Amino acid sequence: MKAICLTETGGPEVLTYTDAPVPEPGPDEVLVEVLYAGVNYIDTYYRSGIYHAQLPFTPGLEGVGRVVEDKSGKITEGTKVAWMDAFGSYAEYVTVHRDRLVAVPQELEDTQAASMLLQGMTAHYLTHSTYQLQEGETCLITAGAGGVGRLATQFAKSRGATVYSVVSSDSKEKLAYEAGADEVFRYSDQLAETVRRRNGGRGVDVVYDGVGKATFGESLEAVRPRGLVCLFGAASGPVDPIDPQVLNAHGSIYLTRPSLGPYTAGNEEFTARAQAVVQALVEETITMRVSGVYPLADAQRAHEDLQARKTTGSIVLEV
Repeated sequence: MKAICLTETGGPEVLTYTDAPVPEPGPDEVLVEVLYAGVNYIDTYYRSGIYHAQLPFTPGLEGVGRVVEDKSGKITEGTKVAWMDAFGSYAEYVTVHRDRLVAVPQELEDTQAASMLLQGMTAHYLTHSTYQLQEGETCLITAGAGGVGRLATQFAKSRGATVYSVVSSDSKEKLAYEAGADEVFRYSDQLAETVRRRNGGRGVDVVYDGVGKATFGESLEAVRPRGLVCLFGAASGPVDPIDPQVLNAHGSIYLTRPSLGPYTAGNEEFTARAQAVVQALVEETITMRVSGVYPLADAQRAHEDLQARKTTGSIVLEV
């Protein structure tokens, strides 16, 4: 089969399009033929070595495809499924744990299904679990035109919250407003001051910060006393260590660094969260924007565009 393989970590240039053996499913796994693979920021962390993986490896965690073989006979051959935690998805075939597959409704496009779970479930746990937004509350979302940002905006609005979004350009501002943001701001040293002024002189209840290093200081300033700063990503780089006394100085605020794994650790929670995302898409409570479809062989260019912030919404690899 064709696959993207890495023999060393580094920049996008280490992503090599090559031949690889078809993986053999274990007793609890299903072999799936990949149609599209989702491309996410976490893939760049594994590629660059920020997150560890045993070399050589094939990156990619999510996608959509058709079941080729399920030795248990529980899933019919040809069933269209999506997944979000099967390492090695940048390939023509991947093995996925049987209990971590989601059936794809016919209403959804393949490109949507390929990128709906990782970003959709991230946006869901942020707005429904890490901080359970309530009607009338306020939140600040960085990278508001990105995949998670747009979905988090839509989930937040569905819960009756006011959303302040942060973007880097006029075109991304338009996308953030289309997602439902109440107000959209640019990145600046006065971001927190601007947000507070627009919010009646008060900090927001929660900040969802997926940018990291470049925005973290403003995130601490933008939240209300006893509010929550939710640092869920590091698109601009990892945040420097801080003295816990800083949290006291900003009004006894809370800080968390969540990730999707603990919010989908059990199969029951995974299934419930995945079904919530799929249902929201089918009912159009949320919509997916897939802004780029790249051939599998162009995975390097997909990573370059993602890290250069040239993309909006989701991007996928056509396998």
